[in-house]
Amino acid sequence: MRSLQPILYAEDDANDRELTLAALKEANISNRIEVVCDGQEALDFLNYEGHFADRRKENPVLILLDIKMPRLDGLQVLEEIKKHEELSKIPVVMLTSSSMETDLIKSYEMGANSFVVKPVDFEEFYDAVKKLGIYWALLNKTV
Repeated sequence: MRSLQPILYAEDDANDRELTLAALKEANISNRIEVVCDGQEALDFLNYEGHFADRRKENPVLILLDIKMPRLDGLQVLEEIKKHEELSKIPVVMLTSSSMETDLIKSYEMGANSFVVKPVDFEEFYDAVKKLGIYWALLNKTV
């Protein structure tokens, strides 16, 4: 039996990572969640570089991408993903605390598939991530 493709989750905030992973687990998302802590690690993962050089040859089914991250921010990562023919078709969800309209507009102009502002309230955040996981990992169909 072939294993499910992973979900790549790029987030530098440890609390947001923990909460998001718990919500995805509660939503019964069976995909492996590959977690990276900054934009450069996300690109290393996608390009099989650095400590990801020996990882299994498979692309993620979904990329959850924070905007405000060290080294490379989420918009820089999104730009690189969309330049790469093989990666450009992977759905990218900007999951961010930024509610700046410029980030929203730029994300969509650059090819993001969705832009979700992390709610400040714990329960709302948890519920939003569960719904996001169910839609993108279970209901959405990709090529």
